[in-house]
Formats: sequence, C-alpha cells, structure tokens
Amino acid sequence: MNSVATPGIGLAVLCLVLVAAATALYWGADLGSITVAPAAALRAVAQLSVVALVLAAALAHLWSSLLVLLVMFVAATLTAAGRARAGVSGGWLTLAVGAGIAAVLPAMLVSGVVPVTGVAVVPVGGIILGGTMTATSLAARRSLDALTQRRGEVEAALSLGLTDRDARLEMIRSTAADALLPGVDQTRTVGLVTLPGAFVGVLVASGSAAQAAAVQILVLLGLLLAQACAVAVTTELVARGRVRRSGR
Repeated sequence: MNSVATPGIGLAVLCLVLVAAATALYWGADLGSITVAPAAALRAVAQLSVVALVLAAALAHLWSSLLVLLVMFVAATLTAAGRARAGVSGGWLTLAVGAGIAAVLPAMLVSGVVPVTGVAVVPVGGIILGGTMTATSLAARRSLDALTQRRGEVEAALSLGLTDRDARLEMIRSTAADALLPGVDQTRTVGLVTLPGAFVGVLVASGSAAQAAAVQILVLLGLLLAQACAVAVTTELVARGRVRRSGR
C-alpha cells in the first residue's frame, strides 16, 4: 500500500511547494496579488478533477464525446470574446473559431488518420480548438486595439475614398498577422526548444518515438491551417464592424 500511496503524497507535496514558491515570488517581486497563484492552482485542480470524471464516462461513446467537444467549443468562443473585450459582438467570433475547427478536424476524421472514437476525437479536437482560440483572441484583441489607437488614420483613409471595411483593414492587417506568430514559432522550433504535449503523450503511451513524431507533425500542421482560417475570419469580422470593442 505504501508503494502506491507514496507517489500520490509526493505529487501533492511537490505541487504545494511549487505554488508556495510562485506565491512568494508574487509577493517578493511585487508581481501582483499573492492570491493569484493559489487561486489558479485550486481552479486547475477543481476543473481537472471534474473533467477527469466526465471524460471517464463521456469517452466511452462517440455522441457523448462530441457533446464534450461542443462544450469546449462554447467555452473557447466565450474566452476569445472576453479576451478581446468585445462584449456581445464577440459572439461573432464563433464563426472564426468554427472556421478553424471545420477546416481541420473533419479532414482528419474522413481520412482515417484520426479514428472516429471519443478517445481520439476529444484530445486532438481539444488541441486544435485551444490553438484556434488563442489565435482568435490575439487577432481580435490586437485588431481592436489598433483601431482605437489609429482612429485618426482610419478617418484619413475614409476621407481619401476608402470604404469602412478597407480603411479598417489597412490598420489591422499587420497586427492581426502577429496572432499567427506563436503557432508558427512552435512549429519551427518543435524538437529543438520544446517537446509538445501530443508528442510526449504518444511517446509515453506507445514508447515509439517515430509514432509520437508523426502525431505531433499532424497536430502542428493542423494548427497552422486552423489558426490561419481563424485569424482570416476574425480580421474580416473586425474590418466589417461585426466585432467591436464593448461600449463603442
């Protein structure tokens, strides 16, 4: 019994030490409220505990797995809208996140590369969804910030005869493209700087480095396409005024 209990106790102690160290740094370096790290840790433990229980039951059936993925999609859209401070108009970002997922996940399933089972669909879909959410959030936030900061330039472009859409697009094109940099950099440096979760997970499960590398390449290339679609749609939504800063 001790051999089973010890790793669990060791993990709990290590987690407490890590959170305590982070809290001490928040206090000592004046990085913010000392409650940030403990609150985030407690939320992570609570969320993952619930998710683990739900997934244990949901992954047994495809329909319930798709329901879990739908809940994740809604959460991703709400998070993107919140990060962009877009208020009610952030609901339009559903199209951006949906475009990213629709461009990648169906192709993976139809091709047979990703088995049509809950155990495969939820993890792969979750990774693609997470990357798409991040790109959408960054694109929307930076685009809206650019429109606020360069309002005079937008008005100047309008005075020259550009349409509302084209005037806004001129201001946000470069800033929105920056939202793709994290995904591009991750792809460029994979294996050299980082070993992403998909690679480590397959490696631990199968012990095959070649299989782990193949899965990771598939995920990274899928993310490139999903994020590009999401940013393109987000940019268009902002340029057309569908997504705008809350209160404006």
